[in-house]
Amino acid sequence: MENDADIYAVVMGDLVRSEAAPAPEALHAAFNAAVEAANARAADAIVSPLTITLGDEFQGLLGSLAEAARLARHLRFTLMAKGIDCRFVIGQARIETPVNREKAWNMMGPGLARARETLDEKKQGLTYRFTLLEEAMTERLLEAIGAGLAVIERDWTDRQREDIEALLDGQTVEEIAGRRGVTVHSVYKVRSAGDYDAYTMQWAAVEAALDAIDGEGTA
Repeated sequence: MENDADIYAVVMGDLVRSEAAPAPEALHAAFNAAVEAANARAADAIVSPLTITLGDEFQGLLGSLAEAARLARHLRFTLMAKGIDCRFVIGQARIETPVNREKAWNMMGPGLARARETLDEKKQGLTYRFTLLEEAMTERLLEAIGAGLAVIERDWTDRQREDIEALLDGQTVEEIAGRRGVTVHSVYKVRSAGDYDAYTMQWAAVEAALDAIDGEGTA
């Protein structure tokens, strides 16, 4: 990224059906807290922090596509825990104006508009979208994988989501079992019911593709 400093990873998102929320103030507070926590979690990778641009939308710039995808997933889990649905776009943007390192606004360049257009499409069921500058086939494959990830996530119970998030954060099955006061077998059952192996296989493919693009210096 430092060698091609005008190209960054962009992550955008918006809440699903926020206009129908029964308690808008609580939704707003939870959304703001989740974005703030995400910025703290990924501080080392963030170039321009996740910034709420409208009441239910945000955008930010990071130093790598892979980090942007992991941040989007973490934010997705945080919001799911609050019963909030959100969709994301992870892509590339060539910033041709000064980078705003305080707030992710008042910047222009190829990639930003396309990411915004993709977010605004609001295709039902597509939680993770991808927009790349020069990788059309990779983009198409990532879009397909993203659709599969969303299908798995939508079927999770709260317990499945919590255990899978813990596993993705590096906790072992034994540690999760000890914290919950259950048997290891119980955690493995939750893991299996949540399609953990398929989910992590798909995420590994996403991360490998994005890492490869990052390694080319184009993100």
